[in-house]
Amino acid sequence: MPPFTDAGTQVYKSLDAGNVSGLYSSYGLGDCPRGERTAMKASHIRKLTQPINSAYSEMFSGRVYRVGRGAVSVRNHSGAAAHTVIGVHGFLANHCYFTRTYEAPTTELTLLTCSNYHIPVDGVTPVSPDWECAIDHLPGTIAHDANILNQALRHLPSTDRVRVHGHSRGGAVILEAISQQPDLYRTVDVVLEAPVLPQGKLHPLVTTLLDPLSHGMWPWLIRLINHAPAHAFGPTFFGKMNPRKKQLLAKLFSATKDPLTIVRNIEDILQWMQHTDSSVYRHIRRGTVLVPQVDRILDRTAMLASARRHTPGLRIVETGATSHFITLDSQEWIPALAHSPPSPVNSSPPRFS
Repeated sequence: MPPFTDAGTQVYKSLDAGNVSGLYSSYGLGDCPRGERTAMKASHIRKLTQPINSAYSEMFSGRVYRVGRGAVSVRNHSGAAAHTVIGVHGFLANHCYFTRTYEAPTTELTLLTCSNYHIPVDGVTPVSPDWECAIDHLPGTIAHDANILNQALRHLPSTDRVRVHGHSRGGAVILEAISQQPDLYRTVDVVLEAPVLPQGKLHPLVTTLLDPLSHGMWPWLIRLINHAPAHAFGPTFFGKMNPRKKQLLAKLFSATKDPLTIVRNIEDILQWMQHTDSSVYRHIRRGTVLVPQVDRILDRTAMLASARRHTPGLRIVETGATSHFITLDSQEWIPALAHSPPSPVNSSPPRFS
């Protein structure tokens, strides 16, 4: 997969603006005089912005706010709120990943939908809040979604016991949000589940699959995967399946609004891991990194090496989960919501079997 370069960013900005004809030189087509090849490349560019239809949603009772190019959903709760949880989903996932984990009637659940992803709700019309601020970062990047998170954290919690829980790419979004506005997180409980971390890596199997792919191949690949039976690739990457896993992971490649967002997410994740250092951990006062026993999406060894550069307020839990999707494997690994802030823990991580 080519690096997420400044030149590539300009291409993406032009694509966002709908300027296809002006992109040929950005793709090096000035040196391709043959009309047939130029038409093929132009077709690839157009296909990157072809809409992907939403394939999954659930009934939702609450409010949905459009923020930047994403959204924030606040679920109704029947009891007086004792805790606020803000969930940040991972790459090609959606906010339903968290809904069954935090079902208590006293939990105020706030759910991010990352930029250029479908909002997976039925029965609610999104509105634009008066507190929304413009976001300068490119949609589809970790920095853009981190800004959405910070706006939500600043304006929406009604309790003073706040947890932010990020899965996979959502972990990187949380860390980036902390680096953008560390003061917002002084009393926040942070849960990073199978997270994208500074100096992390993709699993070698994923890297092997991505390396030969060009941008123009993605629309074709998405159609192929969406029409393939889940058992063709599911056990390799998703581990042992269960009903909730099957429900949420069946149409991963329909989570974004277009193939461009998939490409941008991948290239931005790679850039963020490479260029972000572990100094961001110093801003976390209390939190947990959940590491699966088996992970075929991210490199588990690199994940642990990065997490072990943590500060005393961050503990590492090596879980018995057999896939990248710890919450969907078993909720037993998710830290309980405490009524008082946990004390800082030492650097010796508990290990479960």
